[in-house]
Order: sequence, then structure tokens, then C-alpha cells
Amino acid sequence: MDELLPRLPFASWIDSGVDWLVTHFGSVFDGIAGFLKGSVEGAVAWMDMVPSILLALLFALIAWIVSTRKIAIFTLIGLLFIDYLGYWYAMLQMLALVITSVVIALVIGIPLGIWGSQRPTVKKIINPVLDLMQTMPAFVYLLPAIFFFNIGVVPGVVASVIFSMPPTIRLTMLGIEQVPKDLIEATEAFGSTTWQRLIKVQIPLAKPTIMAGVNQSIMLSLSMVVIASMVGAPGLGEEVYRSVTQLKTGVGFETGLSIVIVAIILDRITQHAGKKKQGGIVK
Repeated sequence: MDELLPRLPFASWIDSGVDWLVTHFGSVFDGIAGFLKGSVEGAVAWMDMVPSILLALLFALIAWIVSTRKIAIFTLIGLLFIDYLGYWYAMLQMLALVITSVVIALVIGIPLGIWGSQRPTVKKIINPVLDLMQTMPAFVYLLPAIFFFNIGVVPGVVASVIFSMPPTIRLTMLGIEQVPKDLIEATEAFGSTTWQRLIKVQIPLAKPTIMAGVNQSIMLSLSMVVIASMVGAPGLGEEVYRSVTQLKTGVGFETGLSIVIVAIILDRITQHAGKKKQGGIVK
């Protein structure tokens, strides 16, 4: 069998392709790395200028406006608890990484989802790519990211973007496609253009589903923080990784609990952001 079907050198081809990209587009990758690193470090510096108690109150106020009073109280108590444990700065580093990754994933993912919902051919091309992105082990994303962007926070951001983008694209397409056809026919009868139909009818009605995709992207990005710490990404993930390698159970539990608190806060806020009714937010 081996003689009839010789093994194709896929690994060598991929290595050659990566080397070619690094050689010919190294300056482009350096520019992207500088932008991403500056974005994360700038976000950390901005948040760190604000006293922890004031920043916790600000996040709690945002949670109250967007969601409910209970979530706002949990946000305030949870963030102050993280500060009490001594992981405030590490939490800011992780939050900056997650925010940067999710913003990039949304900027790319939502337009792709809208495009795929309007063009069946685009959807047929996007779906296999999304399947590959969602089934590929997360560790594999770190390998090319290291080659292109070296060690540090940048490969963590890139891997998080790739890992967290598919839910946004899929649920954006799903939400727009689930808009009732009679509404689409009514807008066409009144002479609306494709752009007007998207902005005034489809996207507003698909908002809960799109926000569900945003929620899932945030959760997936948070799940990458520990993996990203293996390539030098700072934050709570780094503390978890260090506690595992040094067998510090207590530190690992504290940092893991801190990640859970941040995840619950972001999850509840984004869930409620997509569930507004005429009488207010669903409780």
C-alpha cells in the first residue's frame, strides 16, 4: 500500500509556505504585531490609570444599564473580590486581550456573516472554512502565530481571534436568514433596496441571535487565555499556567475563580444586551 500510494509531504509544503510568507511579508506581520501589541497595552494602561474601586463601579454601572441590578451587584462584588485577592492587574491584562480579540472577531465576523446570508455561494465557501476553524485543536493556532508574530501577547490575540470568530459568523447568518419571509416580501413590495432591508429590518430582528454569537465569541476568547499564556500572553491565564507548572493548587484555584467571575459578568451582560423588549430588559 505504501508503494502504491506514496506519502505526500504535506508537512514540508506547509513549512515552506510559512517560511515564504515570513520572508516576503515580514514587514506586514511586524506592522500587525505592533498594532495589536499597542492596542492591548494601551487598553491595559488606560484601565490601570483608573483606581480599582472606580473602575469596578463603572463596570457595575454599565452592567446595570445594559442588564439588571442583580448582575450589577454581582459585577461590583466580583471585581472587588478579584482586587482583594491581588489579581487586579492580571485581570486587566486578560480583559484587554479578550476585548481586543473579540472586537477584531466582530469587525471581521459580522460583515462576513451578513455577506454569507445574502449570497448562497459565499455561504457555501465560508461554511467549510468555519468547520475547519472550529474543529482544529486550539494549540495548532499557536504554531503559525508564533512564526509570524514571535512570542508574547500578539500570537495570543491572533489565536483567540481565529478560535472565537466562527460563532459570530454562523449566528449572524442564521439570525438574518430566520427573519420571516413575509416581512422581506413586504419590504420588497415597498421598493426597499437590499441595504435598506438589511439595516431597517433584517439586522434589527436578528439582533438577539447576533448577540448570542457575540456572547459565544467572548466565551471562546476567554477559554483561550490559558492556552495563550503558553506563548507568553500575560494575564490571569499566565497565573493559571504558572500554578500548574509549579503545582500551586491554591493559586490555581484563586486565578481560576477570578477567570470564572469575569466570564460570568461578560456572559450575563452580553446575554441581556440582546434581549430588550419594549418594556425594558428581560429579567
